[in-house]
Amino acid sequence: MDAFYASVELLRYPQLKGLPVVIGGGRRKVDEAIRDLPEGATLADIPIEAFPLLKDYAGRGVITTATYPARQFGVGSAMGLMKAAKLCPQAIILPVDFDEYRRFSRRFKQVITEIAPVMEDRGVDEVYIDFTDVPGGQREGGRVLARLIQKAIFDATGLTCSIGVAPNKLLAKMASEFDKPNGISVVFEDDLQSRIWPLPCRKVNGIGPKADEKLQRHEIRTIGELAARDREWLVANFGKASGAWMHEVAWGRDSRPVVTESEPVSMSRETTFDRDLQAVRDRAELGAIFTHLCEKVAEDLQRKGYVGKTIGIKLRYDDFKIATRDQTIDHFTADAKAIRQIAGRCLKRVPLERPLRLLGVRVGALAKVGHAATVAADQPKAGSRRRVAEEAGSAAQTASLF
Repeated sequence: MDAFYASVELLRYPQLKGLPVVIGGGRRKVDEAIRDLPEGATLADIPIEAFPLLKDYAGRGVITTATYPARQFGVGSAMGLMKAAKLCPQAIILPVDFDEYRRFSRRFKQVITEIAPVMEDRGVDEVYIDFTDVPGGQREGGRVLARLIQKAIFDATGLTCSIGVAPNKLLAKMASEFDKPNGISVVFEDDLQSRIWPLPCRKVNGIGPKADEKLQRHEIRTIGELAARDREWLVANFGKASGAWMHEVAWGRDSRPVVTESEPVSMSRETTFDRDLQAVRDRAELGAIFTHLCEKVAEDLQRKGYVGKTIGIKLRYDDFKIATRDQTIDHFTADAKAIRQIAGRCLKRVPLERPLRLLGVRVGALAKVGHAATVAADQPKAGSRRRVAEEAGSAAQTASLF
């Protein structure tokens, strides 16, 4: 999907189309203020000058995504908002709304599976599709089917996407980046030398900054230069598995199938604070955040039909050090109060003297509801719920937090 989060926001605020817009951070008072509309008005009626600008942002949030006009200034995903403000101070900043993005994600994927049912979910804004057996899918090398998918997604959601068509997942992923936004790129096996080899090695999904830095020390900058190295040399310098893999991808080889079903290992929610929060001083605020995270994880589990037995927490302190703790219980659950109770116990096992930058809640050891051994424990009775709440409160007090 093209600039997915930003594109979803532009559906709500069409007056911002064509402007530099960044999405990042949590909802702020100024965001609530612009939504205080007179009777009969819509979000599309909010004047552009009413939106907050990036130059006025104070905090340490990061950019989740940016519109293409903002990217022209060097602004991009995972960049700190304060740094981005120096590059593009005139950009409009909007808060992240993950619930809305997930809703659109489910919708565009539903549209795809109605056309090409063999689909691998790769996150909120990306999928792989195997269209080998789709009737008519091979017309014009797959371009006809790609156009059909683009049109169907746009008609259903108002959003655009870019599609790469290739013999395997490796090349299709690379091709999907060739002609953004709203583009279609078809790569055949014979196109390897002309279209793939001139690209930087970082364009290969799986070659990160450290591996690329090491490749450049050996004067290997492009995929073609990587392909020119012997497999044995790559194995000797990058290890048996990584070296062999680099040789394969440089020659455009990828035998991975499109996997239509994969069981998640865990589900989690976390949030980074705009300012450091203290366990004692900011107890009420942290408590509300903590409860909200537990509720959202529970909603995710219930919506997707999972229960879990291992519940954990994640903290990042002001010095960027991370602490995690978890506890495995003897029954499966997807109940928010039960998750809150166990997560509260985990908090008793971590030091809470230092200020906190981030808080997260995780549920692991998942099972499908129909396959869980003791699903009845998923919904405690009323009396049990009261005990859970009381125990959660006791655990939180002991932890001097929430």
